[in-house]
Parts: sequence; structure tokens; C-alpha cells
Amino acid sequence: MTPRHQRSLGRRKVLFALGGAAVAVPAAAALAPHALAETSPDTQAVAAAAAPLPLTIVNNSGSFGNANVHLYVVGNQDGRQVRLTPDGTLAPVSLSDNGADGFTDYAISLAGSGETRLSLPYMSGRIYVALGRKLKFKAVADGNGNAALQYPAGWVTSDPSYGVLHDCAEFTHNSAGMFCNTTMVDMFSVPMNIRLTGSKDQSTGVFRNGGRGAVFSALRQVEAFSRLVVDDTRIIAPGHGLDAGLFAKDHLAPYIDEVWSTYTGRDLRITTNAGTFTGRVRGDRFTFDGPAQVSFGRPSTRDVLFCDGALAAPNDGTTGPVAAVLGAGFNRSTLLSHPDQPTTDASVFYRTELTNHYSKAVHTATEDGKAYGFAFDDVADFASYIQDTAPTGVRLTLSPF
Repeated sequence: MTPRHQRSLGRRKVLFALGGAAVAVPAAAALAPHALAETSPDTQAVAAAAAPLPLTIVNNSGSFGNANVHLYVVGNQDGRQVRLTPDGTLAPVSLSDNGADGFTDYAISLAGSGETRLSLPYMSGRIYVALGRKLKFKAVADGNGNAALQYPAGWVTSDPSYGVLHDCAEFTHNSAGMFCNTTMVDMFSVPMNIRLTGSKDQSTGVFRNGGRGAVFSALRQVEAFSRLVVDDTRIIAPGHGLDAGLFAKDHLAPYIDEVWSTYTGRDLRITTNAGTFTGRVRGDRFTFDGPAQVSFGRPSTRDVLFCDGALAAPNDGTTGPVAAVLGAGFNRSTLLSHPDQPTTDASVFYRTELTNHYSKAVHTATEDGKAYGFAFDDVADFASYIQDTAPTGVRLTLSPF
């Protein structure tokens, strides 16, 4: 399979557009995520898909019974914001869905015991789980006057769902197949995994025994990251923590400066589908020659953590893939030790003191070492992402706490 950093970068950009909107304007609508791919182009109405995919929810949390787990499947179909109903159909988001408290109640209850079986039509979006209390999704009018959902932003203290224990997985289900991942790009709270059956049987996001507690413990012990831990509720990703004043704005500056200094006098080689790019820092810009000339200004700590700004990755087949590999190298702190990128040996990731300890912790906690700890974590296929072009079923399991 072609490494994902050599494919479309659209998913990453939409994911951060969603998170960024929630942070910058908590009271405004955040557009529903396209997740991993565009929705089916021939879907003309908000209705059940011709080929719904069996979706099974398994509550193995051990800490919350089925009655205290609330499920939400929200997103878009053919550009319209929708939500899944318990009977497996899609309903459009409507401003009239807000109740007397000002929020919608799109929660799907789990079965009284055992597994919960649903049908997933063609759509792109997220599967949220809320434990103990319901989430407060609000239907609002977007910039065009259309109904849209304001999504929870667990990294914003003023968000109405801030106190709710919750998390999500992302997906796109369309005529091309099922594409899904567990994500920690914004925060980590509830350990969950996905099993996808079809042309093959595959799983991702499976946590080791005690993995959740290990992540919380590891970050409490790293002073610079300890303020990102919110009680036993969640850990805020360091990029959002930086915006909230919980993480130093210059934390990675010494490592970034050392990379810039090192590659003033030697080459860094980055290989993508387009070919190999060879770069050096010239006049404070990291300039690469090869299939095309691309260059990058010196990134800030925030640019590295969000894989944006100076490391923004347009979907152009040249600048984008190089930016993705650079972003991964900074987060994994492999750029100084490995002048040929991307590095595929996970044993050399996160070995320096100045590194993304948040991403390190969530990767360490999973059985296969895969997680989505930052936006370019799919470089060299280390993200908790799976896909199948002929899916027969998808299973989301809440792992033991």
C-alpha cells in the first residue's frame, strides 16, 4: 500500500480546520469533518445508503455500563450536515433540533446489555462516545445560513461539553469503501479501537492493558506536558495546549534552531512519490531541489505541533508531501539523526528530550505502536488508520480503562 504521506493531504487539513474553528470561535459552528475522503458524489438525498455497512458498538470500558454510554454519529453527506438516527437513516441537522436548553439531543442509546448493532449509510464524519453524561451539540447557522453543528471542543474550558468524558473516531464510508481511524490529534480521553472486516480482517487502536493510565502517568511526569493533563478526564494535545496557555510557545525552538543550523552545511533528503528532494537551509529558508523546487521558512513550535503555518501542506504533490515528512520528522525528533527521510524505524522516534512526548505516550500505549498523535502521523504509516474497498462490517470497541 502506498504510504499515506504520498497520497492526498486533504484529511489532515480538514481535521485541523475543524479543531481550529472550535478553538478560535467556540460559539460559532464548526463544519462537520470530511474525515478521510469526499462523500459519494452521486448521493442526491439525505437518506439511507443503498449499501449500509453494519456498525457494531462494544462497551468494554469496565467503568461505565451501557446505560451510561451515549453515542453520536454526525457528519455530512453530499455537503449537507447530517446525523445518524437509531434506525440507520440520516436526518439533516436543523436549527429546530435545539431543545429548551439550547442544545440538540442526537444521542443514540446502547443496547441494554451486550453489543449494539446499527447500520451506517454513506457519509463522512465522526463517531463520538460520551460516558456518564451527554454531549452538548448545538445546531447553528453557518456563514451561508445553512444549519450546521457546533462540535465539542474538549480543549476549550468554556465549551459546554468540557466537563464531559468523551472521545471520537473518524470515518468516511462511500462507494469507494470504508476509511477510518482513531484520533488523538486534538486530545486523548477514551481508549477505543476499530475492527474493519471485508477483503481482509484488520484492527487499529488496540490499547495495551493499562494503556490509558500509562499515557496519563507518562505525561504527568514530563514537566512541560504535565499541565495538559485535565484530572482523569482527558489530555489536551500540546498544540491546543499552547493556544490555551498550558504549553510553552517556544518549547521546541532549540531543536528547530539546531535543525536549521545543521542543514546549513549538509543535505537533507526526502523521498516522496514524486521523487527525492534534496534540501539545505539557504538564507533562513529550507530549500529543496528535485522534481520541483520547494522551500519552507523556519517553523515555530506551534507550526510543528499543528503541522501548519510554515509547514502547511497543500495538496499539490510536491510541497505538501515534503511538508508532511518535515512535520513528522520534527514531531518524532528524527531530523538531526537521520538525514534521509522519512524514517521508518519506530525505535528511533522520540529519543531526544525535546520531542512530542504526547505523541510518544499514545503510541507506546497501543499494541501495534500506531496512533494519531499529530496531523502528519500517517507519514510512513504509523497512524491508527485502516481502510477497505469492500467492507462488510465495522466494529468500534471501548477499551478497558
